[in-house]
Amino acid sequence: MEEIYVNGEFSKSHNPVASSNNYMGPRSSKRSFSSAVILSLGLLNIFLLVGLITLSVYLHGSATSVSATSSNISSMTEDGNHLKANLSTIRKKLSSMTEERDLLHTHLTEKTKELERLQSLSKQKKTCPSGWSRLSCSCYLLPEKTGSWDEGRSDCRDRGADLVVIDSSEEQDFLVRFTQKPTWIGLNDKEEEGRWKWVDGTPLTLTFWSPRQPDNGGGDPQWGEEDCVHIRTDGDTLWNDISCGNSLPWVCEKIP
Repeated sequence: MEEIYVNGEFSKSHNPVASSNNYMGPRSSKRSFSSAVILSLGLLNIFLLVGLITLSVYLHGSATSVSATSSNISSMTEDGNHLKANLSTIRKKLSSMTEERDLLHTHLTEKTKELERLQSLSKQKKTCPSGWSRLSCSCYLLPEKTGSWDEGRSDCRDRGADLVVIDSSEEQDFLVRFTQKPTWIGLNDKEEEGRWKWVDGTPLTLTFWSPRQPDNGGGDPQWGEEDCVHIRTDGDTLWNDISCGNSLPWVCEKIP
């Protein structure tokens, strides 16, 4: 009986431990599983947060890039408009330069032909008619009569000449010696006020105006329109504009 009691006591003291071990096993597993789930959710949240931050940074960078691109496009558009305007201006200038070049070419061609003609005449060694004076390749005559500018030109044409055209300082000096009083020359602005031209159609380039001339009468009605030019004034030997109806002598010029 004593053995039975001992065995029974042993059995009681052993079974509770075994029972206790059987009870704690499942709770420990549940706790481990819960901890793993919590940890996984935490990591997932962290990953989500990192992803959201990364996406936010990317979107911000994209927005900045889009804004910068838009600004660049706007700037390029403005530059393009400036380039178009500059190109239009350059085209206009080029057109104007082309016209000036063509005009210069025409004048050069005319001067070249005139030079060739003068050289040819010079080689022929022609003499001036009786009563005419010679300078270089031209002959000059100072008729002994007076009249208006138009009358003087008509007289010169009847002689196969025209009113003198002055195109050099040498010729100006010659005419100063050749004339002794105010004398008509072949310069006028009858077609357009202020646009002086010689009788052969060439524009005025070399000038020998008296001080403050031409003045078209200075606005004084008593002088009328001063559209014709004479050489020599009361004070000097230069040019002055007066009314074409005045009565003066004239100088004729022609090529022999």
